[in-house]
Amino acid sequence: MSAPHQPYASLQIKDFRWYLLARMCLTMAWQMQGVIVGWQVYEFTKDPFALGLVGLAEVLPFIVTSFYGGHAADTIERKKLVLVFTTLYLFCAVCLMSFTFPFVHVLDHHNVYPIYIIIAITGIARGFVAPAITAFLAQLIPRELYSNGVTWNSNTWHMAAVAGPAAGGLLYGFVGITAAYAIVCALMFSTLILFLFIKRRPLPVSDKQETIFESLTTGIRFVFGNQIMLGALSLDMFAVLFGGAVAMLPVFASDILKVGPEGLGVMRAAPFFGSIIMGLFIAHRPPMNKAGKNLLIALVGFGSCMILFALSKNFYLSLFLLFLSGAFDNISVIIRGTILQLITPDHMRGRVSAINSIFIGSSNEMGAFESGAAAKFMGLVPSVIFGGVMTILIVGFTSVFAPKLRALSLRELHERNKI
Repeated sequence: MSAPHQPYASLQIKDFRWYLLARMCLTMAWQMQGVIVGWQVYEFTKDPFALGLVGLAEVLPFIVTSFYGGHAADTIERKKLVLVFTTLYLFCAVCLMSFTFPFVHVLDHHNVYPIYIIIAITGIARGFVAPAITAFLAQLIPRELYSNGVTWNSNTWHMAAVAGPAAGGLLYGFVGITAAYAIVCALMFSTLILFLFIKRRPLPVSDKQETIFESLTTGIRFVFGNQIMLGALSLDMFAVLFGGAVAMLPVFASDILKVGPEGLGVMRAAPFFGSIIMGLFIAHRPPMNKAGKNLLIALVGFGSCMILFALSKNFYLSLFLLFLSGAFDNISVIIRGTILQLITPDHMRGRVSAINSIFIGSSNEMGAFESGAAAKFMGLVPSVIFGGVMTILIVGFTSVFAPKLRALSLRELHERNKI
């Protein structure tokens, strides 16, 4: 008989607990900064397309640097990379805060372009942090706890993503933009301190010495040669690219629901709160069997929520639909993260994590740009409906052309990859 499922097994590892606390602080800082910058830019410009440009400003340098960031995560100690580039994040947060000082007139003279420049630098930092921090997780827990560790990592991320937007919107509304940015800086600094408590881990040994070009192409071939991994990444990427309405929430909060920055913070937090509830459920009842079908069903639910959200004129109904969208989305996040950890060889985790970050991470910013452009040319509500419909159509396409993903069982995958 198999051993009973232990939902808190990975949390018994001390370094993994430090990792989760650091990830929570870092995620809270990112999410708070996103809300603050979004409201600041829209308040300054009153143009939804300007919100899309915020996403584009981050994603272009992120994509350019991610490939080398993945190679670096497989050749340079991962903890060191996280510390160095989180420090760069902190520098960017300090710069954004300085723009709000009454004696600094950068935005008065140059519009919001200095904000775009700083956001672009955060894109560079993220291109190194994302693969390093994801690959580092696998060094902190044994392989048999990967699914459990991914679940708690996702839960922690979503808990921080609930607190971050809510805190960002509330602080902006009640104590001002400068104080809100100061809290972001404090959280970034706390991340650095917490990572110092984690013991160093040597890089996994690779049997082959490769040039940078060989290293990058090996990682790309690995991902594109695996139907399950490629299908899961592609599905998530296009669902986020077309289906997400997060970038347009400042417009919904300001012009349709009329709830101000405080309401925006609650709206940004709603999908992440739904993700937490779903994540806690999955920790006790992991989706090991029929994971592929569950993934497809969850993304259909996500797209449907976006369509209904676009049509809603009631603040509380909109919150409920955002809550449900987060619950559906977290099923996808946990299944995809487990696939990534189970299939990827140890010496390739940085490169594969970088490709995952480009697929998923960049789709958030490209989705923000797509949402801004679509809202400008189609109108806000039709653009979000269009995105939800496209998400459902992409799920149908994937179901037909990726049969291995549709038939995926994580339990069988775990057994095949067990050491």
